[in-house]
Amino acid sequence: QVQLVESGGGLVQAGGSLRLSCAASGRTFGIYTMGWFRRAPGKEREFVAAITWSGGNPYYADSVKGRFTGSRDNAKNTFYLQMNSLKPEDTAVYYCAAAFSPAAFSDITRYSAWGQGTQVAVSS
Repeated sequence: QVQLVESGGGLVQAGGSLRLSCAASGRTFGIYTMGWFRRAPGKEREFVAAITWSGGNPYYADSVKGRFTGSRDNAKNTFYLQMNSLKPEDTAVYYCAAAFSPAAFSDITRYSAWGQGTQVAVSS
């Protein structure tokens, strides 16, 4: 099985930046895609970004396109989410997740390994 640990959350003012990290360990050889999701207070968990383990361009939700950038460092088994121009509506718990088969990146049901989440709070 795969273990995922997020870090890098915190409190930032609107317009600021944060970089989230997701360290993967265990049976990482089976990972096809790494995804980032978030859950805002009172809302469902939603897709943010995804990137394949082997390469290719990241895929983003429209709400973060142009502000967030996903990347990976395969040597460290670590994935990153650089978040710029943060808005109060970006406030949420952010989760990284791993999928082990190809399918639509934003399909939450295809992700079977999840981290514990890291809180991001953006003040106005």
